[in-house]
Amino acid sequence: MLNGLSFFIRLFFFWLLFFFLDRLIFLIINLEAIRVVSFPEISATFFHSLRLDLSMAGYILVVPTLAFITVMFSGKKSVNLSWIKHYTNTIVIIFGIITVANFNIYREWGTKINAKALEVAITTPNEALASSASSPIGLSLFVLLLVIASGIILQRFIISRRLIIGNLSILLKIPIAIVVLGLNFLVIRGGFSGSPINQSMAYFSKTQVLNLASVNTEWNLLSSLIAANKTKGNPYQYENAKQASDLISSLYAVDKDSTTSILTINRPNIVLFIMESFTADLTFTLGNLHGITPGFDSLVNKGVLFSKIYSTGNRTDKGFIGTLSGFPTLANVNIVKWPEKTEKLPSISRSLNRAGYENSFYYGGESEFDNYKAFLLSHDVHKLTDRNSFNGGQVTSWGQFDGAVFSRQLTDIKSFKQPFFSTILTLTNHEPFAVPGKSKFGTSTNVEKFKSTAFYTDSCIAAYLGEAKKEPWYKNTLFVFIADHGHIYPQNRTDVFAPERYHIPFLLYGDIIKKEYQG
Repeated sequence: MLNGLSFFIRLFFFWLLFFFLDRLIFLIINLEAIRVVSFPEISATFFHSLRLDLSMAGYILVVPTLAFITVMFSGKKSVNLSWIKHYTNTIVIIFGIITVANFNIYREWGTKINAKALEVAITTPNEALASSASSPIGLSLFVLLLVIASGIILQRFIISRRLIIGNLSILLKIPIAIVVLGLNFLVIRGGFSGSPINQSMAYFSKTQVLNLASVNTEWNLLSSLIAANKTKGNPYQYENAKQASDLISSLYAVDKDSTTSILTINRPNIVLFIMESFTADLTFTLGNLHGITPGFDSLVNKGVLFSKIYSTGNRTDKGFIGTLSGFPTLANVNIVKWPEKTEKLPSISRSLNRAGYENSFYYGGESEFDNYKAFLLSHDVHKLTDRNSFNGGQVTSWGQFDGAVFSRQLTDIKSFKQPFFSTILTLTNHEPFAVPGKSKFGTSTNVEKFKSTAFYTDSCIAAYLGEAKKEPWYKNTLFVFIADHGHIYPQNRTDVFAPERYHIPFLLYGDIIKKEYQG
């Protein structure tokens, strides 16, 4: 019987050691973020992680536990569980892949791998692959091989494959089975406390990266998948229709029209730039960084800048709907996934179409990504141009560079009937952060690449306006600049709750802005 106890102790010890290695790698990769943290506090990460590590190990040991009970009731005194090696190695390989995906996702999103990341990878594999191009491939492969090799080697020396039970009466077998199952359940649950185990039990520090390191990566992913599955239904409760109507009506009740017009004309042409990842941190005006966005910063003195604007989320699908429709980010899902719902939303293009505007949309990537195309065509966009509208030219893994898209729009706009509403969704300032030609700030780090692609997009905007000024439609046009979302770069804002990470520029520009409102 002691051999059976040793069998489980060895299994638990192996998985705790494996999770220790996973956590150590994560901390080493993010060493810069914890450089100012004391060594004792960093070390505490490995202590506070034990409950979630044990819980995850408990999940893994469900199969060996059932195997132990089956062998015990079969009457065999001993058995060679050779399949344990293959079972363990399979999980080690899967967890190794998760480990690599986790530190790359944290580098981009500031979160651990979760159900949302898997959804992106499964539903839009091409775009996910394009985004991964900015990941450190060499480091990722090295970590993957290190984790898998370490796991396979360690299990050979630690995990026992020989299970000896001995002679046990049925009166002992039943309580032993109950105790073994009960103990494993308690380990999974996190003990006898009133609250089942959760991520909060691993949190201990004011330094968020240490808390995330303490949370078991695989346990967190499993929890996220379970939670995502539970929330597939409608999580909202509807108010009584009349009460809801009365409440909303009171919010919009005004004594008189107090609208202030800042434009010299009533029906201007509108060119909307939705700028990919153009966080406020990039600009000198809002982020106090010199030389990255000189074009944008030069427009501020002749435009109307809104300095306290924050994005609706952290990805383009959220910023896309938020900007064009005014629809907020939902808690668990994105409404853009349901065309039958998005077609019923209000939108700028639909309202302007009713006012006689000609609508167009330009994007260097795939317009079918995240159902953009379905939204645009159902909201009265008359002309849609994406990567499939171009023949050749320099491209990134995502599509056409911004310069090519801007040039196409400038060419097409000459034939547009005025007034028009034309939207350009930029693309180049996205992973893998590649530019045509030389990178302004270098390519040694992702921060340098990010600043270089932002500089490129900014230079394309400046060149665009330079050409637009030569056109007769320019003097009747309002240019609107807004980012789709903020970014972790260039300031390495890893805390997902930091408002600065979502701070974005919003600028109105054009000769039709009244002089007293400019600057």
